[in-house]
Amino acid sequence: MAGCCGHNKNFDGMSKQYIRILWIIIAINAVMFLVEMSAGIGAQSQALQADALDFLGDTLTYGLSLWVIGKAASIRSNAAMAKGYSLLVMALIVFGSTIYRVFVLNSPDAFTMGAIAIAAFTANVVSVLLLMKYKDGDANVRSVWLCSRNDAIGNLVVLAAASGVWVTGSAWIDLGVAFFLATLFLSSAWQILQQASSEKKQVHV
Repeated sequence: MAGCCGHNKNFDGMSKQYIRILWIIIAINAVMFLVEMSAGIGAQSQALQADALDFLGDTLTYGLSLWVIGKAASIRSNAAMAKGYSLLVMALIVFGSTIYRVFVLNSPDAFTMGAIAIAAFTANVVSVLLLMKYKDGDANVRSVWLCSRNDAIGNLVVLAAASGVWVTGSAWIDLGVAFFLATLFLSSAWQILQQASSEKKQVHV
């Protein structure tokens, strides 16, 4: 239906239900960051650590999304721009740390990678389902959907990497996944920045 917020690119988050959903997703992401980063360090998995950073970034940006709800369009678009740039920085961090790991290769713990990836995927599928009808809102709202979608995709890829590491015993698969996640961050950053920039121009027209 055309008037439904799920198909309205002007939806700005002004909904009690949407705000409740954001609080739930913020809590989910904060807990998963702590779990996945601890596991990633313990398992020496660059892919898990990269995905954990995404959970941290989501926790912070979802908090920002919550704060700007109901504020002027210019503030919302600026917040979306900030999210886009934060994803860009995250991508560069993952690229840099992965390149570093190339020179100090250690095969990660495949069992830990797989178990945490399954837990993270479950958490993100819950988030994606909760946000499904809000995926086409303004840049601020859409960025929340993109981040959750990225997480779910990333978890599946990490799970595949865990299988590859278990079969081959090689760390290169883990590093390849970290590069893939960084590329995904770059793609989402570009989409968010483009939409936010367009909305900023409309505000000043």
